[in-house]
Amino acid sequence: MDAAHIGIEEVNYMEINNIAIIGAGLMGKAIAFVFSSKYRVAVYDNQPVDLIGGIREIVQELVERHALSEGELERRLGQIQLVTAMEHESVANADLIVEAIYEDMELKRRTFAHLEEICRDDCIFCTNTSVMSPSEISKDLRRRERFAATHFWNPGHLIPLVEVVMSDATNPQIAQVIIDVLKGVGKKPVLCKKDVPGFIGNRLQHALWREAFYMIEEGIADPKTIDDACKYGPGLRWPVLGPMENSDLVGLDLTYNIHNYLLSALDVSPEPSRLISEMLAKGENGVKTGKGWHEWTPEEIRRLNNKLREHLIDFTKDL
Repeated sequence: MDAAHIGIEEVNYMEINNIAIIGAGLMGKAIAFVFSSKYRVAVYDNQPVDLIGGIREIVQELVERHALSEGELERRLGQIQLVTAMEHESVANADLIVEAIYEDMELKRRTFAHLEEICRDDCIFCTNTSVMSPSEISKDLRRRERFAATHFWNPGHLIPLVEVVMSDATNPQIAQVIIDVLKGVGKKPVLCKKDVPGFIGNRLQHALWREAFYMIEEGIADPKTIDDACKYGPGLRWPVLGPMENSDLVGLDLTYNIHNYLLSALDVSPEPSRLISEMLAKGENGVKTGKGWHEWTPEEIRRLNNKLREHLIDFTKDL
């Protein structure tokens, strides 16, 4: 039967016990740590990396800010093992696999083709990607109905959101199993019902960025002013009020009237900002080069990164 026509009644709820992560990079380490709160986790990498040491390094800040005890950290690290053969039984017998390798379409396709050969038919496959189409990644798989994207936001162990993105063949009940597993390890999963570029979060984020860049192009405000307007205004409400809640709160009549007046004045350009093109031509690439919209010293970069991570830890430990 064509996977697109499989009914949800044909997939019984399955218990997830064994989880494997493909790729021991930064996101792979973070995702492994997330699942270790409840599961034993095997992490495959083709290099003998210092997996446990690397995980300890990225999560030690949780202990330092009293969001995680030393005892719990050690327990969770004891739940994680590195394997250097994809055919290892902990991968072949996994109930759910999350691939966290490079954003390379052909590499992802080859990886899942190999996994499909060695894993059980009832294994659920997930790809951690922020931009790539799960429909395209899985197009040559035999069991496409058991495949979905799971977009963990970086840093993966601190950002609660995970976008579960259905491909054009994902069985809805498989997507629900993935959501239940993620909820069980403390994440805040959301379901993207259609495979669209940018999924949910990045579409919203880049719509805001486009308007921000446009206002700078038009001389309406400078970069610091734009940042301050977001951080000290509507951004303070966002952890409590999403856009739909906020619209309901102010009233749909007011929302309608504002949009009727304002939307025609907003930027609708389908092209990247010309200012970004000009900065890139001058070798200005943000923190990578010390100059972008702002100028960056190594000290300022460290300060901002530390401030962000401390904020995320303090925010998420109270969820």
